[in-house]
Amino acid sequence: MEILKVENLTKIYGKNTTKVIALDNVSFSVKKGEFVAIVGASGSGKSTLLHLIGGVDRPTSGKVYIDGQDIFNFDDDKLAIFRRRQIGLIYQFYNLIPILNVEENITLPLALDNRQVSKEKLDNMLDLLGLTSRRDHLPHELSGGQQQRTSIGRALITNPTLILADEPTGNLDSKSSDEIVALLKKSNKELNQTIIMITHNLEIAKVADRIIKIEDGKIIEEQ
Repeated sequence: MEILKVENLTKIYGKNTTKVIALDNVSFSVKKGEFVAIVGASGSGKSTLLHLIGGVDRPTSGKVYIDGQDIFNFDDDKLAIFRRRQIGLIYQFYNLIPILNVEENITLPLALDNRQVSKEKLDNMLDLLGLTSRRDHLPHELSGGQQQRTSIGRALITNPTLILADEPTGNLDSKSSDEIVALLKKSNKELNQTIIMITHNLEIAKVADRIIKIEDGKIIEEQ
């Protein structure tokens, strides 16, 4: 079942002499439960692509369908709600709230939506993340790997349609990187979570079911 469809997606910044084509007529689709890695050098357009898929930015032209819905038909308020409920975002620098503990950071998307999470589900999530003993700790009391695991929990807790991971290992040492990649793979296999991960690291990308290579804003290869 196709969960994501990207059609002729283009993003242009500036005009005339300052015009930059960040994304150039990109099209592809992703099936439910797939783990896709998008790889490319810095400036290739992969982060722009991820932000457009996640509704963080709007394209110059083209369409993004998630679960059959054209997300750019939504106004900004509806798009923000859709993003909070249906898209799990994982960033390179964690983006945790410093005054909230692990448990509060993980459940923040639900709190913003005035929704509750059962104790059983939260306990299971903390166990999956290896953070049960850290549930009351603040971000500054955690290692980089633990902070990133917290951000993954925050992305997973809403059972989103898509997980979008933006260089999730880019700020970590090799041991922590391996742990994060293993956790993403586990989430994909055990929770049937659809994941799109961007990375410049081809070795990390090899854990995915499919690799899309992007260069100068265009897809140049799929494998």
